[in-house]
Amino acid sequence: MSEGFSSASIPVGARSSGAPGAFWRELKESFRNPEFWALSSWLDIIVRARKSRFGILWLLAPSVVYVFGLGLFFASMQPGGGSNSFYAYVALGAMVFRTLMSAVIGSATVFNGSHSFIMDGHMRLTDFLLQSLAKSFFDFCMYLPVVIVALVIADGISLTGLLWALPAVGLIYLNGLWISAVFSLAGARFPDFGQLLNTVSIFLFLLTPIIWYPEMMPAGSIRSLLMRLNPFYHFVEIFRAPILGDPVEVMSLWYVGIMTVAGLALATLVYRRYARFVPLWI
Repeated sequence: MSEGFSSASIPVGARSSGAPGAFWRELKESFRNPEFWALSSWLDIIVRARKSRFGILWLLAPSVVYVFGLGLFFASMQPGGGSNSFYAYVALGAMVFRTLMSAVIGSATVFNGSHSFIMDGHMRLTDFLLQSLAKSFFDFCMYLPVVIVALVIADGISLTGLLWALPAVGLIYLNGLWISAVFSLAGARFPDFGQLLNTVSIFLFLLTPIIWYPEMMPAGSIRSLLMRLNPFYHFVEIFRAPILGDPVEVMSLWYVGIMTVAGLALATLVYRRYARFVPLWI
């Protein structure tokens, strides 16, 4: 969709001002000029929706299928036969996973998909990173109606946990920012990187406790170890556990905290070193 904008329509303040490399400075300028990345993300979704009979309602279909389709199918396999709370468990987990995976896969192809803008030199690279995150945020919003329904019919929802959800979402998107920066550069250098992530996403979904409980993994087993090494597991837990009234594992807090600090430092260094080569790679 971003290809549809003409360079004349880009505000002067949104134009690039030199070779890329200063990650935080360019990011600050992109936030000050959201005309491109925010509008183009929304228009891309609207255009896709207009091509179908049910329009934007189709964007709700994945969340309905994940939550009430898979939830109904797997509920009977859970210890105790499952309950209405299992729908909330699946909904919250699927929403976080979908949001992060959308940012990961979208960022891996965002530079190649914006080839003409980048070669024209009119936009900062951080504009395209935020465009990818904005699309991820719209995916997050499409899950909200189904999540609200699941929470209403569930038992034992913690109101205090709902308040914790706001900083948890902020932390998730802060990690999504550095992941987008690193993966977008990798995707520009290796064009098949996005396809690889699409393939791996199925395995990561099954490895993340979304349609099953972590307690089902035998302690000390290889499967339990892989689950705890999976970063999606910890992001899901810091968001979902408080809402369901469960304690958050200390390991998950340390995992996410260290990953956030190390990831932002990595994104700063990698962007400074390799952002200048993006026009050559694409």
